[in-house]
Amino acid sequence: MKSERCLVIYNEPAEDALPDELDVLDQVNFIDNTLTTLGYRVERRGITENFFNEIAGIADEGYEFVFNLVESVGQKAEILYFIPALLNMHHIPYTGCPVEAAFVTGSKVLARRIMKAHGIPVAGGYRVSETDQLVPGRKYILKPVWEDGSLGITEESVFTFDGTVPEIVKEKNDRHWFIEDFIDGREFNVSVKAGPDGPEVLPPAEMTFNGYPEDMPRIVSWKAKWEEDTFQYDNSMRNFPDDLSDRLSRNIRDAVLACWSTFGLKGYARVDMRVDADENVYVLEVNANPCISPDSGFISAATHAGYSHSEIISHIINDLNK
Repeated sequence: MKSERCLVIYNEPAEDALPDELDVLDQVNFIDNTLTTLGYRVERRGITENFFNEIAGIADEGYEFVFNLVESVGQKAEILYFIPALLNMHHIPYTGCPVEAAFVTGSKVLARRIMKAHGIPVAGGYRVSETDQLVPGRKYILKPVWEDGSLGITEESVFTFDGTVPEIVKEKNDRHWFIEDFIDGREFNVSVKAGPDGPEVLPPAEMTFNGYPEDMPRIVSWKAKWEEDTFQYDNSMRNFPDDLSDRLSRNIRDAVLACWSTFGLKGYARVDMRVDADENVYVLEVNANPCISPDSGFISAATHAGYSHSEIISHIINDLNK
């Protein structure tokens, strides 16, 4: 049995927190229980807007490592990378993506530029101030630059450009929103984790949209992900198809491994992508520290691959940032 002390840190939810923010508490309980099973002496601490002092205080407390579950700071995703940056500055070993990966993947716009430069396939993208580049008759999707968890994504986010800028676009700015070509096809969330022989791509999870009417975009919207008792929530489901063609399986795997290498990911990650009718893959975003609650896509994929919860967390710990 181990005797090392470790600390689980997480963003302290606000009193009026939405479901996506409260989800971190499920992650904390899961990680705490699993680390305890592994023999660690676990402590937990919520991180607030006073994070500079809170992280500095951790440095003198003698923890073997910190399990970083902080998903936002003061409900702002823009400064999420401050947490690994401070852990790094204070020489505190921590799990998950390093500060560099947190910074460059935190902005979907910056991540897209890097992927494009490295030959990783992405859909066409535009600033909201570049609507003059949109082509009438084509479908597009309006997306937040910084937020994860489908925050800000609704069915109205997908639109067919008719030559007139939609109202939903007019009210947005380049700092927080961008437009992307909408790939009308299949959607996959593909998890990847560190292993003894390098990164391991886990079974691809496909999102299916059962019974969606023709005029409803097949996307993982906010309602589909978080709002129980809605049509979208009840009819969007995750499954692990076993009949993918060799070409599609290879394209998915190659894209995920390229993201892992390009962004310098560690521990665990998830790559979201869409696939067109010709089985061409387009990476939507890279989630450097994805949700890791028991019912999350990452844990579901790892257990589908045959790993126990203890094995999954052990592999993450073995890939610490030291």
